[in-house]
Amino acid sequence: MAKLKKRRKSYSRSPLLSYKPGESPCLEITDSSILRISSEFFLKGDRPRDYWSQAGRLGKQFITQNRGILNDFGISASIDYDGNSVDLVLKSSNYVGALPLLSPTSGQPDYGLIIKPRFEWLGIGPMLAQMGWRIIPNPIKELPLLPRSDRKIPSWVLSMIILARIQRLLDHLERRFEYSESDLSAPRGSVNWTSYVTSRMSTAQFLKVPCRYPDLRDDQELKSAIHFTLLKQLSSLESQRNSGVFVLQLISLCHSLLEQVRSVVPKRPSPMLMQSWSHGPFKREIFHNGLQAMEWTIEDRGLAGLGDLQGLPWIMSMEEFFEAWLETITERLAVQIGGRIRTGRKRETIAPISWEPSYLGSQKYLLPDLVLERENETIILDAKYKGHWEELSVNHWDKLDDYLKERHREDLLQILAYSTLYSTKRIVSCLVYPCSQQTWESLKRRDRLYHRASLSSGSRRVDVILTAAPMGVKIEESSTIIGEDITGWRNFLNISK
Repeated sequence: MAKLKKRRKSYSRSPLLSYKPGESPCLEITDSSILRISSEFFLKGDRPRDYWSQAGRLGKQFITQNRGILNDFGISASIDYDGNSVDLVLKSSNYVGALPLLSPTSGQPDYGLIIKPRFEWLGIGPMLAQMGWRIIPNPIKELPLLPRSDRKIPSWVLSMIILARIQRLLDHLERRFEYSESDLSAPRGSVNWTSYVTSRMSTAQFLKVPCRYPDLRDDQELKSAIHFTLLKQLSSLESQRNSGVFVLQLISLCHSLLEQVRSVVPKRPSPMLMQSWSHGPFKREIFHNGLQAMEWTIEDRGLAGLGDLQGLPWIMSMEEFFEAWLETITERLAVQIGGRIRTGRKRETIAPISWEPSYLGSQKYLLPDLVLERENETIILDAKYKGHWEELSVNHWDKLDDYLKERHREDLLQILAYSTLYSTKRIVSCLVYPCSQQTWESLKRRDRLYHRASLSSGSRRVDVILTAAPMGVKIEESSTIIGEDITGWRNFLNISK
């Protein structure tokens, strides 16, 4: 008994416990930034004698357990000891999202990491919709749920992902033989002669032969589950009608998908049926993605973040996000000035590089983000999700550090390389960087939104433009600011309709 009491006392002093009630199990970091967290984050209870060594061991174990998923999100992790404290140092890249992290004490996904964009906005949903859903968050099905979900990510964003998956599933729905029973004019399969003699012949219905036969048709149980999923999604979207026209578009899509399953009765699939589907002979990714979308709907999951409920892990590249944002702006520019847009996102601007011999080559092609072609003019736009513009707009070139200068030179050489791909009389090569709305307004007041340089070779002229596109714009203000951006570009580039 004495030994038991002693063991209990030792256990009560153990630092290997989970987070305290009321504490957030989720860490927050912005993209392209550094987060320092004291390893005390993993410790609680009475302070042990070897406090810092315990903290260091837990920090190293945390990194070892989560190294794979941190690498997938572009996050580097290390332990730093400055003589006073042991810190966990996380350095993020250009990805945003939410990921679960294993606890070094329990080995379970008790923690989460939320990566937010460094240019704040009111919500990711309105910006995605305004860009026409050129890019969407990618839920990660292989990972466990996070402790929290995000109120700032409206549920219609996940509905958009779910409906897209259901649409692809319906387009590739597996067909199989199922037994059907009906009255036919010509016998097929097996005939129920007893029923035919007693109920058909007696009423002179000689051409109604009750038959049971195999019929190649869609999986009725699966279509019933899809019907149930779509009705639940429709109910959720109807409650968000006031969120904007993009929700109305999703409602319209949901109605069109419902028309494809009207022939079956909606039915919530049982867990056993869902499990049989997930372990069945279906191997195509389209089926598994559709099945997962149904599970998210049935279990009322949301994208993970900083809300109150469990959420789905997800990831999104901010470089691709900013390219899509710039594509939105360029489309509006094309409406005003005319011209044809080609996008790198659709691989429409790819220019192969031929090496001799081919197996010794390095880079295989050039791929500008956006190209706007007019009769005698080509405008090349390359989106750079970097912080160069903020630095260049505040500091003189001589005051920038060498690393920033080198990266800017690489950007400049890249856009000049793109200019060699086109033969129009005038080439406009634009490097477009993101900035906050406050920075954009400040630069506009100081008339520093654009920097231009020119190069001439014979009759050919290349203009190099450095400019910015604001991020974090409120949806009701975005059209005005984009309009001002387009007007400014036209005036600065000397573009006429």
